[in-house]
Amino acid sequence: MPSLDWKTPVAGAPCWVSLTARELRVAQPFYERVMGWEFHDSTLGDDFVLARAHGRAVAGIGWCPGVEGPPPAWIPYFAVSDADATADRIRERGATPAVGPLPLGEGRAAIAADREGAVFGFWEGPAPVWSDGPRAPARVDLQSRHAFEAAIFYAEVFGWTRPDSRCTVDYTKDRVLVRAGGHTVVTMRGGGVENHPDPRVRARWITDFLVADSRRTAEAAVACGGEATPVDGLPETAYVICDPEGALFTVSDR
Repeated sequence: MPSLDWKTPVAGAPCWVSLTARELRVAQPFYERVMGWEFHDSTLGDDFVLARAHGRAVAGIGWCPGVEGPPPAWIPYFAVSDADATADRIRERGATPAVGPLPLGEGRAAIAADREGAVFGFWEGPAPVWSDGPRAPARVDLQSRHAFEAAIFYAEVFGWTRPDSRCTVDYTKDRVLVRAGGHTVVTMRGGGVENHPDPRVRARWITDFLVADSRRTAEAAVACGGEATPVDGLPETAYVICDPEGALFTVSDR
């Protein structure tokens, strides 16, 4: 892995995003052309590459072989101090730890699904500098059937409301905002439907990459074999993009 700045991320805050892809030879060129990322080998094996933009770590792409495996998807990871205790809290609240915790590189990783089926990960250990306030390359949002119930679940799992937490939770009229270091790091809103046939509608975690020109990025995605749909109701221009393997993410003007 190329030289990166590593630090212990804020517990409970998103610290990384990663794509599970069926074909690296399909995913990597798409994101190179659409997002302008450079890819480097990592210490996590031949099946995982690290994306960088402007010298900073942005995301990872890992190979998940076979049609029997999980569908290609972007997964956000949240920093935790104890992955085993986090997995226990997830089980106790009726959700599903799916993979791990497993040793991975400099830390331990796990993937789980909440009670509505939204998939997320959590990470114990140091991570590349990524979610440091306004310079973060992406933000993560939860589309949930019941945003306020989901906020209670994740607050209990990640300790957002503990006295020693560096995260705060604000409840507004139609959404829940989680802040760390004075910056919004998670937005939760309603509208997701469990098991809806359209993955853009069902409950899910959304990785939103911040770009200089989302319209141009969307046009590049279509030119490279993906799909792009404008997002209404946001103050900035944004698009939902579907990559050639079906993984969904959004891009918004920075």
